[in-house]
Amino acid sequence: MAQLENRYARAGSVPSAGVDVDAGLRSYMLRVYNYMAGGVALSGLVAMVLNNLAVTTDPSLAKARMGSKMLTEFGKMIYTGPLMWVLVFAPLAFVLYLSFRVYKMSPAATQIAYWAFATVMGASLSTILLRYTGQSIARVFFISAATFGALSLFGYTTKKDLTGWGNFLIMGVIGLIIAGLVNIFMQSGPLQMAISAIGVLVFAGLTAYDTQTIKDHYYEIAHDGALATKGAVMGALNLYLDFINIFQSLLGLAGDRE
Repeated sequence: MAQLENRYARAGSVPSAGVDVDAGLRSYMLRVYNYMAGGVALSGLVAMVLNNLAVTTDPSLAKARMGSKMLTEFGKMIYTGPLMWVLVFAPLAFVLYLSFRVYKMSPAATQIAYWAFATVMGASLSTILLRYTGQSIARVFFISAATFGALSLFGYTTKKDLTGWGNFLIMGVIGLIIAGLVNIFMQSGPLQMAISAIGVLVFAGLTAYDTQTIKDHYYEIAHDGALATKGAVMGALNLYLDFINIFQSLLGLAGDRE
């Protein structure tokens, strides 16, 4: 109870009714999940549209091949040329921009940046449709969604303080990034499997940790509508990244390649 009052004291006010607090928190978390789900849906739509434009079954229209897929002129341009590196690094640029600029942006600009990120991320994720079968992508997506939902629910409801997980999990993310960069040059199958397996564990932990952090952060920003909007968008961004990384890691472990 003392901890709850301390959180509100930092925000400048202490609630008089727990029911009001719970209702406000539920509304805030619903906003976060709606942003997150909307971002995933937008990314999926963009990925499918790009894939339809980039891939052809007509040999007369094929300008290049990627694995078993025939690429149109558009597909050749975005997947085999310099634009491929834009697809790879643009989402990271958006994440860094939002992370450093979010509290200097207006709520509307923050939301626009988030939807722009989801669009660019969808373009980047479209390469998955070239490498894995549609059936395995759908299967792994639903497994990832169930896993994410369970872990986020745990993070929301647990009484255990997960703060101590933060540094350990961030170190895990840094290790995964370094290993991934190394494997771009090594092209090692076993190393990629290890990266995927560790990735599932790291982002599973981050899902619970981020959910609890978002919940706790609400008490500090609930008094300010603009801050609450920005907090909801950034919370959605964190959960979006957790979900996408769980999905990609599980796909690397259980996906059926074309």
